[in-house]
Amino acid sequence: MKKLNWGILGLGQIANEFAEVFDVENAVLYAAGSRNDEKAAEFAGKYGIEKSYGSYDALLADPAIDVVYIATPHSHHADLIIQSLEQGKHVLSEKAITMNNDQLTQAMTLAKEKKLVLAEAMVIYHMPLYRKLKEISQNGSLGKLKMIQVSFGSLKEENPTNRFFNKDLAGGALLDIGIYALSFARFFLTSQPHEVLTTMNFYETGVDEQSGILLKNDQNEIASISLTFRAKMPKLGIVAFENGFITVNDFPRADKATLTKPDGSVEIIEAGDTNQAMNYEIADITNMIISDSSDASLALTHDVMEIMDTLRKDWGLHYDFE
Repeated sequence: MKKLNWGILGLGQIANEFAEVFDVENAVLYAAGSRNDEKAAEFAGKYGIEKSYGSYDALLADPAIDVVYIATPHSHHADLIIQSLEQGKHVLSEKAITMNNDQLTQAMTLAKEKKLVLAEAMVIYHMPLYRKLKEISQNGSLGKLKMIQVSFGSLKEENPTNRFFNKDLAGGALLDIGIYALSFARFFLTSQPHEVLTTMNFYETGVDEQSGILLKNDQNEIASISLTFRAKMPKLGIVAFENGFITVNDFPRADKATLTKPDGSVEIIEAGDTNQAMNYEIADITNMIISDSSDASLALTHDVMEIMDTLRKDWGLHYDFE
């Protein structure tokens, strides 16, 4: 079977992590693309990558490349996704996949027209643990889902020019860490929330530094989400049912969770390996392409983007380049 050739666009920190762990059957990390020839060549040499390109256009023009991993800042994702799809490449884009739902809808439509796989690198949707937890949540043993609580926070250095707070780089907690929390909640919610309540604090640059979010759907399931760039806070997800609750610490790449039963006893649920998180994403996308199937999780990505649009509209937060 032919191995799929992967190319990387954008060679920052997340791209280095991707290249360092890349090890998937039927997939080869074939090309690295930067806006600088020297940087691309250095990256390719470091990870034993066959091709390097000093421009994104040059990489996308290579007919040998089957799949593109977009690792640029999310402010550039939409344009690069469209360019990649137009060149006949399947796409795995870092989160947030686009800046807004209009951009995502355009990309999804193009991917469908060209019969290409488009996916967001939202690790929650690809970790084996979450597949196991979803089975548990749906088998009826825990009763109905009632409440979800998610927190994600960190204390970022107060520097208005860094990517976390820079509005020109689409800074703010929602698009950076909020997407993890919303993806966790939407993964377990039975349906898309129809009620969204929120409050937010602005940072001095005009982006969101912290927020509280309440979601409610037609099944009366409620999710409560807390985000902050200005305080230490655990990456913690709790999914509460009538007959028990699931707790997931460090939830984005978790390989372990606890199930607490009505009598207070605890069962440890384990699946997968945190260190292989990116390879689960790569393997899933590779298998989708080989089997000629689409990414089922893209519908959840669309729902999350829709929620984020609603939140930013309520906050009055808009980026000039959208």
